[in-house]
Amino acid sequence: MENTQVTEFRREVLRRIAKYTWEDCLPEHVHDILYEVTKEDTPRVRCCVHKERAVLKNRIQMALWQPLGTNLVRGAKAALTGEFDRKLPVMDVLSDACDACPIDKYYVTDLCRHCIQHKCMNNCPKHAISIKERATINRDICIECGRCAQSCPYGAIIEISRPCIRSCALEAMSSGPDKLTVIDYEKCVSCGNCRGACPFGALDERSMIVPILVALKQKKKVVAMLAPSFLGQFGPKVTPAQVVSALKKLGFSDVLEVAVGADITTLAEAEEFKEKVPEKLSFMTSSCCPAFVEHVKKHFPEFCDNISKTTSPMVSCGIWAKQKYEGALTCFIGPCIAKKVEAKHHPESIDFVMTYEELQCVFEGTGIDVSAPAEEEYHTMASGGGLGFPLNRGVQTSLKILLEKSGNGDVLMDYADGLRNCQEKLEQVRQGKLSLEYFEGMACRNGCVDGPGTLVQQGLARVMLTKFVNAAPQKGSDEDCEAVDAWKKYEFEVKEE
Repeated sequence: MENTQVTEFRREVLRRIAKYTWEDCLPEHVHDILYEVTKEDTPRVRCCVHKERAVLKNRIQMALWQPLGTNLVRGAKAALTGEFDRKLPVMDVLSDACDACPIDKYYVTDLCRHCIQHKCMNNCPKHAISIKERATINRDICIECGRCAQSCPYGAIIEISRPCIRSCALEAMSSGPDKLTVIDYEKCVSCGNCRGACPFGALDERSMIVPILVALKQKKKVVAMLAPSFLGQFGPKVTPAQVVSALKKLGFSDVLEVAVGADITTLAEAEEFKEKVPEKLSFMTSSCCPAFVEHVKKHFPEFCDNISKTTSPMVSCGIWAKQKYEGALTCFIGPCIAKKVEAKHHPESIDFVMTYEELQCVFEGTGIDVSAPAEEEYHTMASGGGLGFPLNRGVQTSLKILLEKSGNGDVLMDYADGLRNCQEKLEQVRQGKLSLEYFEGMACRNGCVDGPGTLVQQGLARVMLTKFVNAAPQKGSDEDCEAVDAWKKYEFEVKEE
């Protein structure tokens, strides 16, 4: 993730929320965050100190998993109950931060040469263009067809759109009556692309760090479930053992590998694929990426039955953890914002979700040094296939190992990363232009190692994870004894809502 002033503001709020929660003084100090982060003598990024504090207030409300507009002290007390309203959307628009960017789609730039052919004017079907000192568009009659931009020989007319709208492949972002950005939750899949795209930081995610810290402080049995993409997230020299040790210092009773959950998912999904394709279904899709699954459900509903009914690695790991540790709470830690939405659909197996960015802020806020020497060694139980899920084609690579062992290796598979690419591939399938038997879709470009909750550039994370995958003693999911045992004992099928 790119480190900008927006990310620094968000992280500073999370650090202070974590610090005051840990020190048992959140309600007393939550309002002070406004004056600690933005002081009279700090550099301005907005018009005035009052505007900056209004935006910070929105960020605090999101960090407390509260509705925007909630009184901060009341919101802090509500967060400390350990409960959070699962009906609130994960992604939201910070109204005080939104700049209401101009929405006129076509704009005449200074490159206009006031030529004598007037192709822009001649090609306009509504005669919305007149020539003065340069071409001028009459906004009252322009239908934004784009013919003027296409016909200008100088390329002087450009198409513009809000960064948040442009970033959304699913057209879930639009301008509301007050010109502030609005999210259409019927289309939104909480992929987080808009959050990184908005140059004003007007889109953010809600956080569960307060109820997580409350559970840890109360000495409840909370199991951390660490996604395999954590390699390299906390620094290239920080080892897996150091990360696990830091989590236990924070109070987690144990740390489980979500890669084992990925092995469970592979085992179950391989059997599901052999049972359904092609006898019952012409093709099947992966189920590990919640944003992709929601993409199919909301935008390609005719393919809902084609989505694998096997639980995702996070949910598979949660089921395993709940059986392994009776009465335990589970906390998934990974790169994904959409996992917070998936957790709301699986409260029986997933209690909390935290991104790597949030975890780093929690470490800093509670004074835990993740680079401190590890207290014990770390040895992965997962297979290379399960560990490789966050990489490009990671799911199908793991699945193919099992299918080849059972004599079903000749499967027509395809893959897409990024929702725009997923959209194009699924549209080709819809139109009968693409034949396949298994399709793996990932909402994030470059896979999970490039998720919105990551801390480092995906290239570094990819290199470190690839080395870890190659070094794994077990290659296929059927060699992961923990996963095989769990798969034989428990049910790993998505329950219909």
